[in-house]
Amino acid sequence: MVKVREDHPVRFDGSVDLEAWLTRMQESFGVTGTDRLRAACELSRWAEEEARQQADTVWPTGPGCFRTGLEMVEILAELKLDTETLVAAALYRAVRERKLSMKQVEEDFGKTVVRLIKDVQGMAAISELLNPARALVLDQSQDQLEKVRKMLVSIIDDVRVALLKLAERTCAIRALRDADKDKRRRVAREVFEIYAPLAHRLGIGYIKWELEDLSFRYLNPQDYKRIARLLDEKRTDRQQYIDHVVDQLKDALGEAQIEANVYGRAKHIYSIWRKMKRKGLDFRDLYDIRAFRVITREVRDCYAALGVVHSLFNHIPQEFDDYIATPKENGYRSLHTAVFGPEGKTLEVQIRTEAMHEEAELGVCAHWKYKGTDVNTKSDSYEEKLNWLRNVMEWHEELGDLGGIAEEWRSDVEPDRIYVFTKAGHVVDLAVGATPIDFAFRIHSEVGLKCRGAKVGGRIVPLNHSLKTGNQVEILTGPNAQPSRDWLNPDLGYVTTNRARAKITSWLKKQDRDSNIIDGSNQLNAELKRLALTGINFNELLPQTPFKELDDMHAAIGAGDYRVTQAVALAQRELEPEAEKAFEIRTRTPQEKVSDSTITIDGVGNLLTQMAGCCHPVPGDPIIGYITVGRGVTIHRQDCNNALNLQEQEPERLIEVNWGHSPEYMYPVEIIITAYDRSGLLRDITIVLANERVNVLSVQTRTSKEDNIANMLLTVEVQSLQQLSTVLAKVNQLPNVIEVARHRKEGK
Repeated sequence: MVKVREDHPVRFDGSVDLEAWLTRMQESFGVTGTDRLRAACELSRWAEEEARQQADTVWPTGPGCFRTGLEMVEILAELKLDTETLVAAALYRAVRERKLSMKQVEEDFGKTVVRLIKDVQGMAAISELLNPARALVLDQSQDQLEKVRKMLVSIIDDVRVALLKLAERTCAIRALRDADKDKRRRVAREVFEIYAPLAHRLGIGYIKWELEDLSFRYLNPQDYKRIARLLDEKRTDRQQYIDHVVDQLKDALGEAQIEANVYGRAKHIYSIWRKMKRKGLDFRDLYDIRAFRVITREVRDCYAALGVVHSLFNHIPQEFDDYIATPKENGYRSLHTAVFGPEGKTLEVQIRTEAMHEEAELGVCAHWKYKGTDVNTKSDSYEEKLNWLRNVMEWHEELGDLGGIAEEWRSDVEPDRIYVFTKAGHVVDLAVGATPIDFAFRIHSEVGLKCRGAKVGGRIVPLNHSLKTGNQVEILTGPNAQPSRDWLNPDLGYVTTNRARAKITSWLKKQDRDSNIIDGSNQLNAELKRLALTGINFNELLPQTPFKELDDMHAAIGAGDYRVTQAVALAQRELEPEAEKAFEIRTRTPQEKVSDSTITIDGVGNLLTQMAGCCHPVPGDPIIGYITVGRGVTIHRQDCNNALNLQEQEPERLIEVNWGHSPEYMYPVEIIITAYDRSGLLRDITIVLANERVNVLSVQTRTSKEDNIANMLLTVEVQSLQQLSTVLAKVNQLPNVIEVARHRKEGK
């Protein structure tokens, strides 16, 4: 049955009597903070009147934003929501219809109210998916429907947002009586497939039942009318029968000294139809057309009352459920039994405590009331509530069968997924951190291979832009576009999913081997030059790789099968032992780790170490130590000109040193950047460095006015050669940058 609403109190001129309405809210639901609520309602009414006076066309019929706001407040007040939520409900429709600005709402009511309204508006994307003008047809795609549900869960950070949206959708479906048929079906389908299940998972029984019945009314009008007619045919007789049974139960419970309230209740039309379909029963065979509730004070009274019911009426075998001992997944608790009542008619009896009854009706809202500090401080209790909400909303219960929707769907909400829209409105799930290229290959391999750009929300974004839940993504393709080998460079962040990487690698493999060899060789040489690594003979390193020939390695790098960083790392590991051949080592004793340092020194105890200012070595570089007079050991790169000179002049003061493993130490490195000068160039470079958490120690820049070329020398701090490689690669991607490399000083 559809919930009967109480009309708003009105004055003699037909306008809403706001003071009388507020008094009713206080008396019926215990609403507090009526001054703020009154101000919000008055603002909504003013906004509606202003819009009406400025309208050039006939004002639409139906409830306006003011009355809809009052109706939303009534729904949420019954759920015991806080003042901020009620204020947001009163203003939401006016803001959505652009009769009020967010700025005005924030000035009058604060940031919390604005955030709630914005978050509810963010859920409006769900409505777009069910618009028949869009390509998506949910009832033909269970996978799509499931992704919509998951996306809905993932964008809710505050349970009040979900409750506001439920109230808004309840008002929307109530107002469909005079709407056209297409709009009725569209809104009803959205409510049935998304929001009635949401109300169910939040445990808000009376909203769930109303949404299901109203949706059923517009989606399947013939069955709705048939069942409603069957219920109405003997309404008077049925009510007399229910009153008689209620009196019997009260008397029997009183004799057993069990304090309880007994009610007869109307069965909801959709639940009747669903049970008839699921069990293949006729209307007259249903046990729970006549349903009763026994509300007790204590749990032990529930089981005592069950004994009274079974002693008064004959129990129907196999029709008993103990949801107190084993609650439903949404927290519902009650005893359910079916018996043969007077005249041999079947009855359903539900027995529960007052607390269980409140929880069944109000669901999540029965567990707590929000406080301003609870939300603003993000306290542990608030986080626990949100975690509980997300667990509750895992969508495990049955939905019924309507319009091709399955009877049950079971799936877990994956916290490591994001949900984005295609241009046509389909929902695509991706791993967190996915980029437009990952999205393109998720859609289709050809879309990925022909990708030349991307739009998010209608705006051009870089191909390594990180997507977020709710984004609408459009891939721009071109007939001559093809994957770039840069997409496989992990330092640039173009690709994060294995699927996309595998597709790109496969495509590159199919290209001409000679072209791959040239490209791979160029990539490797460019990386070595950029990192200022010299004197590496990769032919000698081939036994430690899966390749027999150097060309094979170059081809694999060009095709994306073997990364440049792998080859460089191998070279670095192999270069350190060469120190024994290049330098005469005086002492060879077990290594000792220098305290508070990242250098391990052979043949000495704890000595002070410092990085040489001439070559700025960083972890990963082949290094050598020079014993100074009074300043400990200075660490040089092995190919540093000063170190080579020292080998000839003072070889007895050179010692072998190795890198330790502490990641906390930062190493100064000089990098040189050559670029065509432009406004904002230095800003863009520093943004890249900041994003990579690289500290800048100094910047020197000189621009030639003749050719407008800027040369920049930056001293930065890095943790390792890998981090340096990432920084250089990303800076090199900036517009106008010609070349970026590690600066190598010549010896004095």
